[in-house]
Amino acid sequence: MTVEKPSDYGVMLTTTPSREEAQSIAKLLIEEKLAACVQLLPIESFYAWQDKTQNDAEVLLLIKTRTALFDAAIARIKQAHSYTVPEIVAMPFAAGFQGYFAWIGQVTARPG
Repeated sequence: MTVEKPSDYGVMLTTTPSREEAQSIAKLLIEEKLAACVQLLPIESFYAWQDKTQNDAEVLLLIKTRTALFDAAIARIKQAHSYTVPEIVAMPFAAGFQGYFAWIGQVTARPG
């Protein structure tokens, strides 16, 4: 049995234009076992798009999962997302509570 490290788990971020779309993506990721937990936060974003500075209300999704599921989750988010170029980024954890990592491992799909 291999000992899992904090870096075997991580967080992904994406933003959506509406709470409904965020909820839809969150449910999809949980139901398909690509994430253990998805938190939704209302945010205000400033960004450059098509040679203009944009300012929009968005919903930020904080997605907790296994790093081995990053690619599958990225593909699924992109498929379900309404943006042409959605923000989808992922970072492994450097440290954390092993019990939390074990829970993520229990409720997500085993990669491979």
